[in-house]
Amino acid sequence: MNQYLKGVKAASIALTATVSFNVSANNEVLNIYNWAEYMPMGVIKAFEKEYDVSVNYSTFENNESMYTKLKLLDGKGYDLAFASTYFIQRMSDEGMLAKIDKSKIPHVKDIIPGLMGQPFDKNNDYSLPYIWGVTAISYNGDIVDGSNVTKWADLWNDEFAGQIMLLDDVRDVFGMALKAKGYSINTTNEAEIKEAYEMLKDLRPNVVVYNSDAPHVPFVTGEVGIGQQWNGNAYLAQAEMENIEFVYPDEGSILWMDNFIIPKGAEKVDLAHKFIDFLYRPENQAAMVEELGYPAPSKRAKEKLSAEYTENNVIFPSDEDVEKGEFTNDVGEAVSIYNRYWQLLKS
Repeated sequence: MNQYLKGVKAASIALTATVSFNVSANNEVLNIYNWAEYMPMGVIKAFEKEYDVSVNYSTFENNESMYTKLKLLDGKGYDLAFASTYFIQRMSDEGMLAKIDKSKIPHVKDIIPGLMGQPFDKNNDYSLPYIWGVTAISYNGDIVDGSNVTKWADLWNDEFAGQIMLLDDVRDVFGMALKAKGYSINTTNEAEIKEAYEMLKDLRPNVVVYNSDAPHVPFVTGEVGIGQQWNGNAYLAQAEMENIEFVYPDEGSILWMDNFIIPKGAEKVDLAHKFIDFLYRPENQAAMVEELGYPAPSKRAKEKLSAEYTENNVIFPSDEDVEKGEFTNDVGEAVSIYNRYWQLLKS
């Protein structure tokens, strides 16, 4: 959620907001640190009731603020947190994370195999999938004719001048241009990153706004006609307006995944494992799909979902579209190159 905030109403909750739920008889408390509006509250309450515990749910705005706070606290104060793919390796390399004991999470067997063993954590020692999704193209059919839009490169067409929204996210925006160029979204080659920057400069006349807080809103209000979108937010937009479309580009989409992590200073490690397993139960995975509009990592989530969800390819991309996509990973010191060109692009 960095800029990989996938919460649909993040702006409605302050950066450091903390929500306390049930007060348990045994006074056991699980401290969770997550993006705002990024977990069904009903699931949290059900966990509290079943285990007779309390949950303190604190929120952050982006990966950077989460990382900075956990670093300052030396991993203490939170028992369970969440991070996007490209922060996991950095945090594990810096000794910020506790190892996850998968033997304590029976439902981990239901996770889609392709989501496990990613380069940022090959053995899933420090992270497990929470929610995953896709950055692709969306358009409002009432405003623009996007019927011939099939690839990222189509956004550079003159007909979309003054009509485009890009996500306010360096890796999503550069990933789009890198894909259009045929490069990896995780390249560390400065020459390739510069090529992407030059291409994005050419797109600037078409761009109206950068938005990652509630990126479905500009499409619904008519502020923009076409641009980048996360699939869950596209689903939310479709709920408000029928003519919102979502396109998986031919060059390949940008795949992202947010993950459970346990800070190294966590006190309630066993309870954190129980919570992860609880969220992996099929009924709770289904609840996340219904409320957030993103695909759950469990293969069994669809058992509890109606066709309205399971047959919606905005929520659940096809295997082919996933195979053409690429997960955003840590680029190490090359992040400074991306950030330098990002500042140039937006200046």
